[in-house]
Amino acid sequence: MTATVILETKDLEKQYTIKKKTLFNKHPETLTAVNKVSLKIHTGETLGIVGESGCGKSTFARLVTRLITPTGGQVFFEEEELTKLSQEEIREKRKDIQMIFQDPYASLDPRKRILAILTEPLEIHGIGTAKEREEQALEMLEKVGLQRSYATRFPHEFSGGQCQRINIARALMLRPKLVICDEPVSALDVSIQAQVLNLLLDLQEEFHLTYVFISHDLNVVRYFCDKIAVMYMGEVVEYGDAEKIYQQPEHAYTKKLLTAIPKSIKTGEE
Repeated sequence: MTATVILETKDLEKQYTIKKKTLFNKHPETLTAVNKVSLKIHTGETLGIVGESGCGKSTFARLVTRLITPTGGQVFFEEEELTKLSQEEIREKRKDIQMIFQDPYASLDPRKRILAILTEPLEIHGIGTAKEREEQALEMLEKVGLQRSYATRFPHEFSGGQCQRINIARALMLRPKLVICDEPVSALDVSIQAQVLNLLLDLQEEFHLTYVFISHDLNVVRYFCDKIAVMYMGEVVEYGDAEKIYQQPEHAYTKKLLTAIPKSIKTGEE
């Protein structure tokens, strides 16, 4: 049985004007952050998007969630073209598409208690009563490995790993189908990274989630993802099964990324 395509991009493009048209500069200069990227992500799959800083992977994430508007191309979610939807329609669609950001502290409002942070998405979309929203938040805290009593605390009272668990809980409050993970473990200690990755895998199975996992670390992506898209200067230069790309990279840039991983990390040797 062939898995259905949940997200597809066709020639997706984002350009930024870096020098505007003036009297002496007749042609404005532009920077192409994402250059005609076409990808398909299937239901239940984890697609890793990997590349160095500035390659366009985080811009791609914001384009597919419509946090920013594409310059060109199309984004389809469950065969519906997101690039044609109004802001109100996009707001409704975001129940199904959520995002986990890189910085666990900056992603949380320091003035709000955890309970308010978790129930806010439900309030915005008018889901449930206050009591029902509170119970859902407490249950989600437990699912991400935190105690219910933590709901009365503020973000500054938690470690980076705990804050990222709270961010994951918030992303799942609306029961999304697709979660964009934008470098969700890069700001964490290595020992905590493994815990958070394992948590994401457990939650994927429990909630039947599809992930787009963005990282600069091919070793993490190999462990976590089914398929990999390697981005370089805004373009996807290699795409395929994670293990195949790791074992038999074809593009020169992918090979360079792999050689940058210390041997001890790749093989487990001392």
